[in-house]
Amino acid sequence: MNTSLKWSLLIIMGVIYFSSCKSKNGKEEQIIESQNFYLQGSFGYDREFLKRHYEGTIVLENQDKKASIVLSPELQGRVMTSTLNGNAGISYGWINYDLIVSGKIKPQFNPVGGEERFWLGPEGGQYSFYFKPDSAFSFENWIVPAPIDTEPFEVIELQNNRVVFKKEMKLVNYSGNSFDIGVKRTVSLLNDQEIAINLNMSGLEVSTVAYETDNQVTNNGHLAWTKETGLPSIWLLSMMTPSPEVTVVIPIVEGEETEKGPKVNDNYFGQVSSDRLKTTAKTIFFKTDGNSRGKIGISPQRATAFMGSYDAINNTLTILQIPQPSSNDSYVNSAWEIQDDPYSGDVLNSYNDGELEDGSQMGPFYELESSSPTLTLKPGEAYSHIQRIYHFKGTKEMLDPIAQKILEVSIDEILAVF
Repeated sequence: MNTSLKWSLLIIMGVIYFSSCKSKNGKEEQIIESQNFYLQGSFGYDREFLKRHYEGTIVLENQDKKASIVLSPELQGRVMTSTLNGNAGISYGWINYDLIVSGKIKPQFNPVGGEERFWLGPEGGQYSFYFKPDSAFSFENWIVPAPIDTEPFEVIELQNNRVVFKKEMKLVNYSGNSFDIGVKRTVSLLNDQEIAINLNMSGLEVSTVAYETDNQVTNNGHLAWTKETGLPSIWLLSMMTPSPEVTVVIPIVEGEETEKGPKVNDNYFGQVSSDRLKTTAKTIFFKTDGNSRGKIGISPQRATAFMGSYDAINNTLTILQIPQPSSNDSYVNSAWEIQDDPYSGDVLNSYNDGELEDGSQMGPFYELESSSPTLTLKPGEAYSHIQRIYHFKGTKEMLDPIAQKILEVSIDEILAVF
């Protein structure tokens, strides 16, 4: 083999790049990131990257090492990414490589990425955990609490297909009320039988990776959590890597707006343009290519147990599943204002990243999000919010039965929207 051909093959197989990061003594040094010759965007690349930067990195994988997920105790027990085809497969979670390599800690929020992270709501309003008492609801005053941004979670159990994290924290809301909170987060890699049971579907002939997170919150304080002092909620956010052809699909409960309320809330960051958000009597379609900042939400009167996305370029159908919401439950309102009704929030959300007013951009990425009902817990009481993420990869014909069963639309219907 001649030298030119040899180097061409190496370039195809992977990437070697230089980056600047801080050594343990604080000095800047140049290091070579070899990534074991996996291309950026592959699971193998992300797995090695995270292992190098976070000593506690955990990998759960099935027996044939195809379906795998990576978790980080240092990053609040979040699922950083997943794959359904081993190290060479697509890495589905969005990771902020530049921020991680820099070693910097930002004072407001450290968007390191991750396919599913644990947060607490509400974000805005008189009971917010993200604004100090009496501060204005502006971006410069918005701060993510350290226990869910920069502090590690403790690993208390580790098995081949499951890991359990623990964290105790004290948070103060905008109204000045303190909350002693215990968190127990269990992440399990699901097998084919569990997937079939959860979705009531058998004989799936597609490549699959799926995991479940059971997020338990306990009132560790001496006072009950009441509406008068502010109620927290469990908030799970999944940051996914987009392509130019990703569409979020959300089935909704049908009914007149006079009875069920609006089909979708699209006023989080200004109204989403009509070329990016489409509604029918039973479905919400949202273009999530990472090129236009916007967010939508689904109320408990409209939400079902499912939402998902279809990536037409990578032939991937992603499903998010939660327990069926009850229209009688209340959910925190995260609007950045003093609210008339702080318990009129959404169950499911989707966010599409895009340029900020100053021209900068965090991603690109898109998010699928779910929230628990408000937590009216007495001292010692606990509540668990369960979320499952599934990625299915195959031909359009192979994915179509799943889309029709779970999202109640065909792949062709999704493709025809935008």
